[in-house]
Amino acid sequence: MANRRKNSDEQVPVASRRQFLRGGSALVGGAAASVAAAQAVLAEPSQGANLPPSVPEWMKSPGDPVGSQLYGTPSPFEKSVARNIPKSGDPMFWTSSRTPLQDLDGIITPNGLFYERHHAGVPAIDPAEHRLMLHGLVDNPILFTMEDIRRFPSESHIYFLECSGNPGFKKPYGKTASDLVGLVSCAEFTGVKLSHVLQEAGLRHEAKWIIAEGADAAALTRSIPIEKCLDDALLVYSQNGERLRPQQGYPLRLFLPGFEGNMSVKWLRRLHAVTEPAYSREETSKYTDLMPDGKAREFTFYMDAKSIITRPSGGQKLKSHGFHEIAGIAWSGRGKIKRVDISVDDGKSWKEAQLQEPVLTRALTRFRLPWRWDGGPALIQSRAIDETGYVQPTLADLIDVRGDNSFYHNNAIQPWRIAADGEVTNANA
Repeated sequence: MANRRKNSDEQVPVASRRQFLRGGSALVGGAAASVAAAQAVLAEPSQGANLPPSVPEWMKSPGDPVGSQLYGTPSPFEKSVARNIPKSGDPMFWTSSRTPLQDLDGIITPNGLFYERHHAGVPAIDPAEHRLMLHGLVDNPILFTMEDIRRFPSESHIYFLECSGNPGFKKPYGKTASDLVGLVSCAEFTGVKLSHVLQEAGLRHEAKWIIAEGADAAALTRSIPIEKCLDDALLVYSQNGERLRPQQGYPLRLFLPGFEGNMSVKWLRRLHAVTEPAYSREETSKYTDLMPDGKAREFTFYMDAKSIITRPSGGQKLKSHGFHEIAGIAWSGRGKIKRVDISVDDGKSWKEAQLQEPVLTRALTRFRLPWRWDGGPALIQSRAIDETGYVQPTLADLIDVRGDNSFYHNNAIQPWRIAADGEVTNANA
């Protein structure tokens, strides 16, 4: 019977799985208890036509042939796993969509679920007619075709990308993890180092900034310090092994690991080497942090350490007492995640979570902690610590330093409230 359980592809009824976990024998009991529980599960009468011992319908005839879809799609049973788009009437309806963080596993965000943020819609760019202009303080101004860019040595790296307004600062809104911090995603990006292209053009030593401009109708423009340009900045043309999608900057985008997402300019068309920043709209009236004294923090490039529990999280429900795994994601624009702590008693005590490998610099990191829910109300939360020693703050601590005038760069701890009936809600709502 034990071998049958190990090798069988039979589906265990949902009710039986609950009984099995509630008993806890597979988790904390001995081998004999595990075998007994498995025997009880397999001996239970079938609760549906497709459940053991019946032969399910999908085994009675061949499935769809290879090539029935030119581009693969998820199972129709996963159709609810989709980007979170604001409702009509929301100011962000036409400009953003959020990743369904609570529905994902691992650290890689599928391209079809990667968050979006636009300022003037998604341009339809013919790559054959697209050019990257590099000029200013260089010896040899150049117009690059996409073929020119792709002849440089390529690199692939896994990085997160996050909007600095993720979430808004004053009042964290929404019910789910996606509502709150869904403007973050993680992917493998492929491209060439910006430093190679600058070297090709003969960058002059007096150049201190690169002004990057996108080819969208907003001509979004950001100023990039030369140190970042010569370090790990990339000119990206592929994401997760395929060419960039139009929503992510096809055919070419700038990518600045660890910096606020707005600076990784999409649909990149121009790089201007200069001595001073441009002070564009996106770095003066927008994407600046207004401090308590009325002054604005001019440039806030790095995204500080952050984490969120995605299971259990808002919109979900614990259906039984006993064992549950608390799991989530953590990230930092300043390097690797060193540790994640979890509290199940409103911050009174903390336990160190297990980090899932690989733990990469400036990438999402998965964490998990086994937990037994006693059926009573609970308040759970996580805090990230990165390799610089920085500790993710509470919202109250952040407001003490920043005041309540700011909008961007909210990396505060997000607590979830679990009610006695198992409903999980946003504790900050």
